[in-house]
Amino acid sequence: MSANNKEELNKLAAGSQTKHSSSTSDDTAQQQQPAPPPPSTQPKQIPAKPSPPSATAAASAATTTTPPKPSLASSPAKTQPEPPPFEKGLVEQLKNKFGDIVKVVFIKPLRIKIQVEPQDIVGVASFLRDSMGFDHAESVAGTDYPKDNQIEVVYHLGSYSREELAAHILWLTARTNKDDARLPTLINIYKSVEYHERECYEMLGVYFEGHPRNERFLLPEDWADIPPLRKDFRIKGR
Repeated sequence: MSANNKEELNKLAAGSQTKHSSSTSDDTAQQQQPAPPPPSTQPKQIPAKPSPPSATAAASAATTTTPPKPSLASSPAKTQPEPPPFEKGLVEQLKNKFGDIVKVVFIKPLRIKIQVEPQDIVGVASFLRDSMGFDHAESVAGTDYPKDNQIEVVYHLGSYSREELAAHILWLTARTNKDDARLPTLINIYKSVEYHERECYEMLGVYFEGHPRNERFLLPEDWADIPPLRKDFRIKGR
């Protein structure tokens, strides 16, 4: 073998040894690298839900947020409205003339209600017509009060002669006992009450002393029951 061939063989052996050493070092380096940690098997931590407030805390919150109700004792007492000046002046005229004989039931705008005893109704009605301008009766009505055993007769008085009274109605009232319902008639003061008083006689059983015709004109002549507008009247068969 020539010297050149030997030199080539030595170079090939050295190169193979170098490659083997490099491969071995790479394998050793790969073996020396730490293995990646295995995936964790522990369960994830789920944040806990906030617990609802206790009943005591809720009641305390409601107590602090709800405004207190006003006390009944602290509420101001209701006061009656001041009567209109004109109507108040009319009532003062009556009180100056009759004093306690006239009882004022109410005073409202354009409306006044007074009550008198049966024996005083003629005198008060005459004064209302002659001195105060209430010159006619627009209607006459009646109301049954069973608990009081009374019937109230109401005369609605108006005025044609005084312009300032044109829209006013004065209620002149008197009460009578149901067992013997009687009132003095006002036909000699207000002619227009003739048929109105007859209707009260027929339907409520109030006899008007001095009236020329206390007789029926609505019910049958043979009517034998109690007056039909009294509250204890009952239709037969029901």
